[in-house]
Amino acid sequence: MAGKFEIYKDKAGEFRFRLKASNGQVILTGEGYKAKAGCQNGIESIKKNCTEDKRFETYQDKSGGYRFRLKAGNGEIIGQSESYTTEDACKNGIQSVKNNAPEAAVEDLSIA
Repeated sequence: MAGKFEIYKDKAGEFRFRLKASNGQVILTGEGYKAKAGCQNGIESIKKNCTEDKRFETYQDKSGGYRFRLKAGNGEIIGQSESYTTEDACKNGIQSVKNNAPEAAVEDLSIA
């Protein structure tokens, strides 16, 4: 089973997406969008930009965990990871995005 994007509505009523690896683990999440079309465009941007190493930025969060962000060509953050305990695990997360996102199906969970 390949990875997939899920579109869902958050508690504030905004559309969001998450990328899940083939094992079901969430590896990347997006921001909230007022319109579903914006969310879908965010997914397409992830697919387009995730193949370039220079689009990924890794950093340590306030609690000492390792995270990454994926940025579009204009520098805007289009997705971010959960916290990882080690830098190697964070790098594995980036590789998982590269492996899963380009061909990932999109499942719309926002439809009631």
